Amino acid sequence: MSSPPSSSPQRLGLTGSIGAGKSTVAALLRARGLTVLDADEAAREVTRDPAVLAEIGAAFPGAVQGGVLDRAALAEVAFTDPARLAVLNAITHPRVRQRMLTLEQAAAARGEAWVVQDVPLLFEGGLEAQMDAVLVVDAPLDVRVARVVARSGLTEEDVLARDSRQMPAAEKRRRATFVLDNSGDREGLERQVDAALAGLGIHSPQQEKSPSTR
Repeated sequence: MSSPPSSSPQRLGLTGSIGAGKSTVAALLRARGLTVLDADEAAREVTRDPAVLAEIGAAFPGAVQGGVLDRAALAEVAFTDPARLAVLNAITHPRVRQRMLTLEQAAAARGEAWVVQDVPLLFEGGLEAQMDAVLVVDAPLDVRVARVVARSGLTEEDVLARDSRQMPAAEKRRRATFVLDNSGDREGLERQVDAALAGLGIHSPQQEKSPSTR
């Protein structure tokens, strides 16, 4: 049953530790007709704003070169110092939240009952309370590390350091409405996604058009 077009959609949070496969699940949800609001993409849009770049450049000298954000340089400074990260978050987070809200309102205007909020640091950012349900994607640490090393060129030590700065995967699993175990094949993951959506009573447009399709 769909919510009235004038109401706000319910929010399905999507998160997971580094290398767990959150982007894969986001793609599966999109393929099922759900609107996925990507916090990382919203942050990229925000940091293309000249006013935001000016603030970041003033707070982090050398992080903006020729009007373009040097993400690697910024990460090297901000993500190794909690105090500096707090400064960056104070600049970007309010704008990212506003961008996500604007996209959510557009989904509401289309009459969508649910939207997915894809937020890597959902729990760490204290956004859990704003979600109606949360999907956590997980896989064993060695699998996650191997995936990130293979795709990014980071060393195992780099990946482990980044993972250590996130909430432990076990705690994310404890807080989840549904846990998606992405240690197996894609077909198994798809079955888990469909089961989670069914458990939440979420019916994609494709399912509504083709109820006999499984």
